[in-house]
Amino acid sequence: MIESSIDKKDNNQQLSLKEKIGYACGDVASNFYWRVFDVFLFIFYTDVFGLSAAAVGTMMLVTRMVDAFSDPLMGALADRTKTKWGKFRPYLLWGIIPIVAAGVLTFTVPDTSDSGKLAWAYGTYIFMMLAYTFINVPYGALMGVITSDSNQRTTLTSFRFIGAFSGGTLVAYLTPECVAYFGQGNEVLGWQLTMVCYGAVAAMLFATTFFTTKERVQPIQTTPTPVKQDLADLLTNKPWIILFALALIIMLTITLRGSSGTFYFKYFVGREDLIGAFSTAYMLSLMVGAALTPIMVKYIDKKQLLLILMLAVTVLSVGFFFIPADNLALIFIIQILIGLCLGPKSPLVFSMYADTADYSELKNGRRATAMIFSAAAFSQKLGGALAGAMMGWLLGSLGYIANQQQSADSQLGIVLLMSLVPAVFSFLSVFFIWRYPLNKEKVDHIQQQLIIKKAN
Repeated sequence: MIESSIDKKDNNQQLSLKEKIGYACGDVASNFYWRVFDVFLFIFYTDVFGLSAAAVGTMMLVTRMVDAFSDPLMGALADRTKTKWGKFRPYLLWGIIPIVAAGVLTFTVPDTSDSGKLAWAYGTYIFMMLAYTFINVPYGALMGVITSDSNQRTTLTSFRFIGAFSGGTLVAYLTPECVAYFGQGNEVLGWQLTMVCYGAVAAMLFATTFFTTKERVQPIQTTPTPVKQDLADLLTNKPWIILFALALIIMLTITLRGSSGTFYFKYFVGREDLIGAFSTAYMLSLMVGAALTPIMVKYIDKKQLLLILMLAVTVLSVGFFFIPADNLALIFIIQILIGLCLGPKSPLVFSMYADTADYSELKNGRRATAMIFSAAAFSQKLGGALAGAMMGWLLGSLGYIANQQQSADSQLGIVLLMSLVPAVFSFLSVFFIWRYPLNKEKVDHIQQQLIIKKAN
């Protein structure tokens, strides 16, 4: 469905605090799943489920290929949905049961052979990704029709990712405690019941987002364009292509650090009891970084700000490699600084995605918000999948054995995954940021031209 360009009333619409918080609740809910995958899923598969690191890495990459088709299809479906509640909001209710069920099944360990377990892991993880796509792609696209003002989009995405990092912080801190409490020594049962609890909370939060938000950018064309036309528009949208590559690379950086942190403290530092505190400190720093984003963009262009932050992440990640295992204070300090630098990434990039939707509408006379955000979601998932595959293959090649004292090579691999490897990707991201063509002046010009086009 083609959406309208921006009119003056919508452009000046001030969003209420209630709506901003309500929209943020959706990403709090999403992070009861995403953050569990990011921080705990890999080590769950190796140390609880019983799969080899290499098998897990391959599985994460292969299963995410499903997203190459499911994400744009979901975007096309959402763009063409028409209900009295809007195009995107209804999916926040329709998707609750699938995502709750998928979360529980993914963290259920079947009593079967190793090959049976691997098949179960493939099947449930694919189900989980499809359920996540079904609810999260429309949720992401919703931001593009709540408001059309670029500054308000940045503010709204900042609220969104404050919510995301708040949910992620709770997950990082509470998950080990919940598994221990519900399992009472039985990790398999503990993980399953923890996901039941998370699912109930996520259901209430998704419903809150549905009831507190409004879709304001209304359709001006009732006849949908062909899906292949939406895809063609996407592939000729240079700013979006650059953001796609950029988001993928930055997600590699984030996921490598997030997922390997559990291994780092368990096997290199030797303080498994600090995993929760380490993950919580990181999530809080991400949240503070996201919260500071609207203030920073008042003084620094989004493109320039992102470039500075990723350069800082590169330097800090290189420095992390040289920290000795017993210097806990410095480990925490550097991790917190990296989190502060990475925190603004999500609100900045997702706000920039919405700007590319405006760019496409001005250029082509067509706008497919959900298609743009679904492809953006695929970029992030693919980045996470590549990070998981890289972890699994590297650890497997260096002789990683679950729940055993690691060899010197295996320990080195874990340290590299926390430091020099993400540093390479964060430095690579700088090149793509430099190539991004939409600065503040160009975005303002696009907004003005869309208003004129609508008036005419």
